Amino acid sequence: MNWWLASYKQPDQNSKDLALARQAQLTKPTGALGDLETIAVKIAALQCTSRPYVNAPWISLFAGDHGVMAEQVSAYPQEVTRQMLLNFASGGACISVIAQQYQAKLQVIDCGTVGEAHHMQGVEYQAVAAGTQNFAKTQAMTEEQCVQAMTIGKNSVDQAAAHHADMFIAGEMGIGNTCSASALACLLLNESAEVLTGVGTGITDEKLVHKKQVIQQAVDLHQAQVGNDPIQILAAVGGFEIAAMVGAYLRCAQVGLPILVDGFISSVAALLAVRIQPLTQQWMLFGHQSAEYGHRRILQALDVQPIVQLNLRLGEGSGAGVALGVVKLACALHNQMATFSEAAVTGDKQ
Repeated sequence: MNWWLASYKQPDQNSKDLALARQAQLTKPTGALGDLETIAVKIAALQCTSRPYVNAPWISLFAGDHGVMAEQVSAYPQEVTRQMLLNFASGGACISVIAQQYQAKLQVIDCGTVGEAHHMQGVEYQAVAAGTQNFAKTQAMTEEQCVQAMTIGKNSVDQAAAHHADMFIAGEMGIGNTCSASALACLLLNESAEVLTGVGTGITDEKLVHKKQVIQQAVDLHQAQVGNDPIQILAAVGGFEIAAMVGAYLRCAQVGLPILVDGFISSVAALLAVRIQPLTQQWMLFGHQSAEYGHRRILQALDVQPIVQLNLRLGEGSGAGVALGVVKLACALHNQMATFSEAAVTGDKQ
């Protein structure tokens, strides 16, 4: 049942060539719109059309709790994860406002938070377990749990594709998940916690030192066992919501749905997906570079340029949501600007 081993789609070169040809005909100097041109052309290739569009964005927000919170690594208590689920569903969270602004579908999924099963309105309860184990002491999850969480993401993308979504954003919520993402980054990049750990929810300098120590302890505990196997790494120190994002990214590349990646945690999930299947990266655009300490290093490892840099570090998919406006504008400019012939402007250079 290793569904991620199935075939992956490829961008369409002919559509890319047609989009490039259109860009060359628009009433502007060649390359004058910079990255906006690159974005439009890339989406054209992914959508197999010379006229790219983002009219039906889909945002799946995956939530999960982390056993490593037993080590006191966050400024907020663990119950905030579940409390925020209602805020997402009722429209009060940042990503909720962004979804409303762009008429995006916002799906909220509980992949495994601490507490009894619940029936919150607007929240899909698909818990693998009531949070992961403390990865500073043992594996965060079994491989079976990891695959189950990845499949939550896969199923979310299948729903998005069935509703004819044209851009997919994965958001996350989970107190302690920057700690998990930093541990994942350390194992993926073979770097120390000192290099890849940031303040997350805004912890004190003293608590940051402790957080780095906890992460390094986890890296030392699991490194020999997991080696370079991305799924083993994910199971060792990941979270259910991060695994769901990994599964979602892989599935997007299988069904041909463009991805707009959010910040540090989402980009770590993206790196995991790329390590599992390198073709996945062709389907990704990277929304922003966050203020979280290790994000720049992850983007460098992927060799990508983010669309915006606004010093955000909220998560939830919010940075990708902000970049969504730029992506939509890039498509509008590509499609609606006049060509030289349409505007009766001489396009030949002297």
